Amino acid sequence: MKPKKQTRIAVIITTIIFCMMFGNVTALANDHVPYDTYNYDYRDYIVHTPAAYVPDNSITGVSFGIGAFNNPQDLCIAPDGLVYLADTNNNRIVVLNDSMTKLIKVIKEFDNNGTLDTFNRPFGVAISNKNELYIADSENKRIVVLDANDKLIKIVSNPQSDVLEAGYVFTPLKVIVDYADRIFCIAKGMTEGIMVFDSNGQFTSFYGTIKVEISLWEKIWRKLSTKKERSRQSLFIPTEFTGIDIDEKGFVFASNIDNQGVQAVRRLNPSGEDVIKKGVKKNVGGDLMTGGMYIYSGPSKIVDVAYRDNGIYSILDSRRGRIFTYDSEGNLLYIFGGLGSQAGTFVAPVAIESLQNKILVLDATRAEILVFNATEYGMLINEAVALRFDGDEALAVEKWEKVLKLDENFEIANVGIGKAYLSKGDNEMAMKYLKLGMSREYYSIAYKRYRNEILKDNISYILTGIVIIAAGVMITKKVLRRRKNIQDDTDGGGLE
Repeated sequence: MKPKKQTRIAVIITTIIFCMMFGNVTALANDHVPYDTYNYDYRDYIVHTPAAYVPDNSITGVSFGIGAFNNPQDLCIAPDGLVYLADTNNNRIVVLNDSMTKLIKVIKEFDNNGTLDTFNRPFGVAISNKNELYIADSENKRIVVLDANDKLIKIVSNPQSDVLEAGYVFTPLKVIVDYADRIFCIAKGMTEGIMVFDSNGQFTSFYGTIKVEISLWEKIWRKLSTKKERSRQSLFIPTEFTGIDIDEKGFVFASNIDNQGVQAVRRLNPSGEDVIKKGVKKNVGGDLMTGGMYIYSGPSKIVDVAYRDNGIYSILDSRRGRIFTYDSEGNLLYIFGGLGSQAGTFVAPVAIESLQNKILVLDATRAEILVFNATEYGMLINEAVALRFDGDEALAVEKWEKVLKLDENFEIANVGIGKAYLSKGDNEMAMKYLKLGMSREYYSIAYKRYRNEILKDNISYILTGIVIIAAGVMITKKVLRRRKNIQDDTDGGGLE
């Protein structure tokens, strides 16, 4: 082969490799991630995105010399950053420092009025603003409250009320506490809602009951069905909650199983009313189940929720191992995670928390905490959302523009920039970005404002034009009328 021909072939091969490398930046950025990272466009089609979070490391009990965790079920972050883990089948609470590099302590027992008491399958754990530890001691049918020195404060058990069924057995699973020391508890088999206890540990009410709506067709079908057929049909009973968290304003975020795949998380106000926003797609249920090119088999199974400041929250799907993150308006920001045996994937994810720029996911079967770090892409999205949440539109635009350099198809970034221009009164630029973001609602607002702006700026010319046209019409009519009269006079004179 001649040298010149070899050179040409080498150049061609190099060019092809270069195009492959730089023609698909998104795919390249995700080569080291053991799961798909994607979002949904305005048509509900799946679009692949850069990774917002990537696996960092995993935390096990063995690394601290306390033996492996055994079926851990919950974790929480204290105000001082300490990480508390409910090591359920080992009947203990494990406490780690904020970087999860050091074991602080292991709580296996406490002094209960002079008697050494232990836990029996502690399922849930929470920390109050006072740094008091709340433990859902499930098989002991109680909630144990300890102070920072592991001294017993109180025990909540055997709730009594006329609204509870006779013989009801209290089995707490998940627990949180608000600024007034009210306890919110998800209990096993309780479909009436979240159980609320006052600061003294007395049961007061149910909270956030999910009402199940029956369609007209289901009502007719049940009327026509035989007794045997009705017994085989699913019961229309309220859905149980699966996970719980609380924001800085005292609003409770609660996840639930939703077979429709539409709403698997609620934001409950102090009255227990759901005030969550569902975004443009009217969906906060994980993977979309209608429309689009790809339809998953069955809805996401959301088992926990973590509030992450600035209106951002994440929900955990145990069915496909996904983490879905939304902003305060219900817009889906990014999706990551997956099931598998590789590092950074899950087998049985049960709980999620956020710690600084990290997301922690507890896997019950792998018996470890999986740690995920935010990428530049994820950090920029979080920062842009936070700035907009705080009302700093100008800085938010800078962040969104950087996001678009990494993912030019990210519709929310275009909408964010468009809304910022809309707030500043630059309706023409707002229209440009809102069109790119496929936001019909806000584009219509920008268009109407822009149209009114054009009319206002040109009203004098428009009115002048109308006056001139009107005057022209009047003059023309007079001229025509005069000509007609002259013509009539001429015609009349001719006849004489």
